[in-house]
Amino acid sequence: MVNLENTLRETGIVPVIKISDANRAADLAKALCAGGMPTAEVTFRTAAAAESIYRMREAHPEMLVGAGTVLTKQSLDEAIAAGAQFIVAPGLNPSIVEAALAKDVPVVPGCMTPTEIELAMSLGLTFVKFFPAEAAGGVKFLKAVSAPYAGIRFMPTGGISMKNAADYLALPYVVCCGASFIASDEQISGGRFDEITEAARQAKELADSIRGH
Repeated sequence: MVNLENTLRETGIVPVIKISDANRAADLAKALCAGGMPTAEVTFRTAAAAESIYRMREAHPEMLVGAGTVLTKQSLDEAIAAGAQFIVAPGLNPSIVEAALAKDVPVVPGCMTPTEIELAMSLGLTFVKFFPAEAAGGVKFLKAVSAPYAGIRFMPTGGISMKNAADYLALPYVVCCGASFIASDEQISGGRFDEITEAARQAKELADSIRGH
């Protein structure tokens, strides 16, 4: 099992990808790596997700590629078969968590309340996605829950931008932020990979400035 937290902490910001054309996946992987960000969460919001994961890992095996928006066991199986190295979900479905762990694949379910955090803890998890981060209280929420849940670490996602990412990354219990601004479906479909490389470079530079890398 990949040491997910250490790798994601090093990256700081994880591109959350919605891709409609798997033929663009290899070029996308190249663009992200060129920007110093060899990590991606490919969301299962399109039919191209599984094939895109496979092609990204095939083109750049050094990348850490996960599957996001995994809502069903079918999607989970497809993601793992395609080579996804970690699983992310917007909510916490115990059956999905247990199925992923049974396959020795790290899983980061979404939590928005203390009750959901405790459910994650009961499943043996210490690293969860905080979603939707900005809408659910943002940095103030994380500061409030960090005391009673001192052992829990977070991946805030939802409303993360270059303007507020630093506020999250400065918190010691934030492993990384998930962000969709680095590579949009429109940029990918339009072949605007230079823009993606530049956005990745700027995001990595920001993360490094906060984390001291």
